[in-house]
Amino acid sequence: MKVLEMKGIRKCFSGKEILRGVDLSCEEGEVFSIIGPSGSGKSTLLRIACFLEKADAGSMSYFGKRVFLAGLGAGDKEQEEAGRAELAQNMQKAKESLSLVFQNFNLFPHWTVLENIVNPMIHVQKKDRMIAREKGRELLGRMGLADKEKEYPFALSGGQKQRVAIARALALEPKILFFDEPTSALDPKLTGEILALIRSLKDSHMAMVIVTHEMQFAREISDRILFLSEGEVLCVGSPEEVFSSGNERLKNFLGGYTRERI
Repeated sequence: MKVLEMKGIRKCFSGKEILRGVDLSCEEGEVFSIIGPSGSGKSTLLRIACFLEKADAGSMSYFGKRVFLAGLGAGDKEQEEAGRAELAQNMQKAKESLSLVFQNFNLFPHWTVLENIVNPMIHVQKKDRMIAREKGRELLGRMGLADKEKEYPFALSGGQKQRVAIARALALEPKILFFDEPTSALDPKLTGEILALIRSLKDSHMAMVIVTHEMQFAREISDRILFLSEGEVLCVGSPEEVFSSGNERLKNFLGGYTRERI
């Protein structure tokens, strides 16, 4: 079953087209990675999938239910209103099924580590405070941060902040988890820790969509990989298919990645 399906997604900023008719789909339990040069539209595509940006054209569905369709409103007024209501209802359900881990953590500085995990469960999911705190502590233990629950974000290292952000995302029990370059703000040692943690999540059979610049990681963890360049999908397939592709832009991108690390 397709957890997420995006078709013909287009997005412009200040007259510049960032996404040019992008198609993407993610199956239940699939790990789907998005790679590509800086400025290729990867994070914009992720933000659209998470309802933080609105596409200018195209359609998007979660669990087979359409949540976005550009150009709605060309027909009968009653039909138009019914269509909008259905999209809004489907969108709300979709929002409750996803979580996003930001590249810069986005923790609330005035909340403790435990509060950053617990408060979204209480305010968004309306969970009982005691149950939420119990779950928050269980997740902190899983992240190796059981002794940090009373600390504030400023007292944590970058890797610890990212683990708190992952715990917060998992607390909402998403059916699909998005990562926007989860290691870009970390040094190499902490990068390894976070990548190992994300690898461990694969055993949960939760769908994951990961924007990453870590090519070896993408190759190891992904069921499928999409290569985005200048707002266009140039290659999508298994890691073996993508990394052996003859597409010139993809070969240049992977070659540049290798050279930068020699």
